[in-house]
Amino acid sequence: MISAHLMCVDNNFKPPARSRIAELFRLNWGQSSLCAAFPEDDQVQDAVDRVGQSLAQGGGVLREVGHDAIFAMHAIKGFRMLPATATKQRVDGICNLIRSFKPWRDENPDNSIEVPPFTDEVAASRFVLREASTAIDQFKGFGQGFAGHMLTYGQSLIELAAIDGAEWAESCRTAFHKYVTVTRKGPQSGDRRIKDHQPTTLRPDDSDYWQQRGNNTLGLGHVFKYPYAYYDLIARAEDEQLARELNSKAWHLF
Repeated sequence: MISAHLMCVDNNFKPPARSRIAELFRLNWGQSSLCAAFPEDDQVQDAVDRVGQSLAQGGGVLREVGHDAIFAMHAIKGFRMLPATATKQRVDGICNLIRSFKPWRDENPDNSIEVPPFTDEVAASRFVLREASTAIDQFKGFGQGFAGHMLTYGQSLIELAAIDGAEWAESCRTAFHKYVTVTRKGPQSGDRRIKDHQPTTLRPDDSDYWQQRGNNTLGLGHVFKYPYAYYDLIARAEDEQLARELNSKAWHLF
């Protein structure tokens, strides 16, 4: 939900696209427990620090394709946008969620890979976009989860560093390095094959894109997380050639 909001606002989506996304929220999640009201409570003053510290406690372990970092960044953004929502129940729940992610393919990183500092948002964004571009090509026929999470994981650390969370972002450097190492290996023997998307020129900033997806295709929300990270990284990278390269194959992701 936070990804969808930021995607619309940061990229100045036109009203028809915003309205359609809001409609999809109502149709899919609006009446579910996901959107149930939380009880009112006092604001936790150190909510952001607690979330950042919970992330840093991961100790460089790669956890479920980086969802600990992805969720932490979004929570920190959300609490800064709406401080009154940082109640004890929410903060405790988010910190517990971050710590709950299990190690996943936590292999030694390839030391020949040099990941730029996350505080260098231009260099880091270009690095993540190039890795995602390569992953799209490697994983054709196997789904694009690796490429999509390269975008979301990498972007979350770059954005975290940009919003005064550089120390927390850097605490994830080894884990992200491991994810790049795993992704570069490409599909492995026995991996499940997944049918590729059909080519299309429609992109998430177009209301027609959301119309053609139908009313029941939000799933777990990757439909919002991938394009939010994609657009954010494209803007930070300031590289027109790289942007054209990614746009030419973005239909694999979206």
